[in-house]
Amino acid sequence: MSKRKKYKNPNLYPTGEVLKSKIIKLFEEDVTKPFTTKLVAKRLELQTKKAKKNVSQIVAEIYDEELIIRQDNGSYISATKPEGLIGRLDHVNPRFGYIVVDGEEDDIYVRSNDLLHAMDGDTVKVLITKAKEGKSREGRVLEIVERAKNEIVGRIELSPRFAFVIADNRKIHQDIFVSLKQLNGATHNDKVLLKITQWPGYNKSPEGKVSEVLGQAGENDAEIHSIMAEFNLPFRFPEQVEAAAAKLTDKITKEDLDQRKDLRDLTTFTIDPLDAKDFDDALSVEYLDNGNFSIGIHIADVSHYVAPGSILDNEAYNRATSVYLVDRTIPMLPEKLSNGLCSLRPNEDKFTFSAVFEINQEANVVKEWFGRTLTHSNHRFTYEDAQTNIENKEGVFEKELTLLNTLTKKLKAKRFKNGAINFETTEVRFKLDEKGKPIELVTKVRKDAHKLVEEFMLLANKKVAEYVYNKVKGSDKLPFVYRTHDNPDPEKIKSFSNFAKKFGHSMSLDEQEVSSSLNGLMTEIEGKPEQNILESLAIRAMSKAKYTSDENHHFGLAFEHYTHFTSPIRRYPDVMVHRLLQHYLEKGKAAERKEIEEKCVHSSEMEKRASDAERASIKFKQVEFMKYAEDKPYPGVISGLTEWGIYVEIIETKCEGMIKLADLKDDYYEFDKDNYRVIGQRNKKMYTLGDLVTVRVENTDIDRRIIDLIFAENDAH
Repeated sequence: MSKRKKYKNPNLYPTGEVLKSKIIKLFEEDVTKPFTTKLVAKRLELQTKKAKKNVSQIVAEIYDEELIIRQDNGSYISATKPEGLIGRLDHVNPRFGYIVVDGEEDDIYVRSNDLLHAMDGDTVKVLITKAKEGKSREGRVLEIVERAKNEIVGRIELSPRFAFVIADNRKIHQDIFVSLKQLNGATHNDKVLLKITQWPGYNKSPEGKVSEVLGQAGENDAEIHSIMAEFNLPFRFPEQVEAAAAKLTDKITKEDLDQRKDLRDLTTFTIDPLDAKDFDDALSVEYLDNGNFSIGIHIADVSHYVAPGSILDNEAYNRATSVYLVDRTIPMLPEKLSNGLCSLRPNEDKFTFSAVFEINQEANVVKEWFGRTLTHSNHRFTYEDAQTNIENKEGVFEKELTLLNTLTKKLKAKRFKNGAINFETTEVRFKLDEKGKPIELVTKVRKDAHKLVEEFMLLANKKVAEYVYNKVKGSDKLPFVYRTHDNPDPEKIKSFSNFAKKFGHSMSLDEQEVSSSLNGLMTEIEGKPEQNILESLAIRAMSKAKYTSDENHHFGLAFEHYTHFTSPIRRYPDVMVHRLLQHYLEKGKAAERKEIEEKCVHSSEMEKRASDAERASIKFKQVEFMKYAEDKPYPGVISGLTEWGIYVEIIETKCEGMIKLADLKDDYYEFDKDNYRVIGQRNKKMYTLGDLVTVRVENTDIDRRIIDLIFAENDAH
């Protein structure tokens, strides 16, 4: 007799504890599968109303015993938590996302229906459901461990009975409902900061209330403020922080002089951009009787004014870095410090922390000294002024500038000989009008004056790190703040090499030759259309530099030990370095490594936040610039490929936009990840990473910072 026939008579079907055990077993067989009472009855092949009623009663009993959990949609799921992986959701499009798990090489594909209403950036627990060899792993979200943020930035749209906010973050694919009572004065098309009051759930939209109105969408201040809010950047300093800064004085006491070396008689000057407001480093030159040179690198002594644990210190640590958006700087320190007390302005005595080197004609360091100093800048150079004096061999301090430039070339040659990588990326900046509208693209050209300053800052950073590292012999090194950069992942270098081949460039994959081969490639592509994209991809192939207490090397610079000593006005790790260096110069005991490491991790995280915000502001200006740019065909390079589109970098403007695959009407195109291309199913037409194409701007979306492109006629199908 079959099961179905056997249990057709409900009197023959077990009830009570026997039925309860069968229902519990059903939930335990797959602890991730939800069941309604109707589905339980169906799976147990129950067919009468009485039997189904028994199921409902027993499910309620099991629920009361907390063996199962009731979900938003009325179904039940086992309370047993299955093992899963913890990762962060990258919700790439409305249909699916990827869970990025630290330490896992491949991301986990999850359909949007299986995300448990997680939103982009959320930390989730994910269960692997499919893991076939050679294919991407697939999974299902079991639990939302932590929401990424409870505030979002977006544009509000009003209707007569309600409003909703369209998030600026293009990876948030749901609009957020807002009651008319929660508008906080916002009007149609305003950019707003929205606090989430209800997270999305079964048949529930996310809901929120406006916490701050940022201005009308499209206006410069509104868009920049929305970027600041999106990345949780501070709009202003708290009043108590400004008050603490206001109390500081530039008075130099006898005690200050007793604790410092007085270097005010040395020939000293600063070299900075024309629009610089703070000058945190200066160079001094002294000619020695033995034919050598004493070169001083003098850095604003922020630690003199900012005491550990003070309100100024806590604020600086929380910010960790200054942030440079396209139209403004969000400083780490109040203006009284950054532009006043700690700015090495000409003809003013300033507290500094100095690295002074005796250097011979071959640019070898034969002696070094580190310590707190008092300095006096004799002159303020712009990069352009210094460059003119170097090129014309005349003007104020021309002799000193020429000497520094000569030593710079020798120091740089040694770095490259040791394996340093020559990343001379093309930097494009926008010239803005008085309302912040981009009116011109300006390519920043790095000349000898820029490289001169950079090379001596590198020297100071390197020598400070080496001094602390070598201060104690053996393995028990003094804890310190290092700036490290790991060797690149061989697979990423291989991928980059394959991409470079598409432009006719080759490089060695031998671990010992990667640096020199990469340098050769960078020289080879200079001035060519593919220069910008290859430089960008080469940087992406590198490991990320970070702050750490581990005494590791810096691959990109080819230094065994390296730190950040030279910019304490804008980087908190440099303040830490000054304090630790002074502590060790005074023969203090080893600092607490755990505390240093925690601060290093925080500083690295804040550095990434700043970098992401800066990129977002640049992207906003790129979109705005292309919105008003001439309607014409633009040559471009295919810079990226995904399942949904072809990214193209316009050569003339360095702006990147996307051609949606769905907009290619001549065929159905599929993404061939392994070969860096998309290919038509019928016509086999291919678009490959690195291809030169011609495009037109179809649309610009400032809210989401997107440029939609189409192929121009000569590239159309």
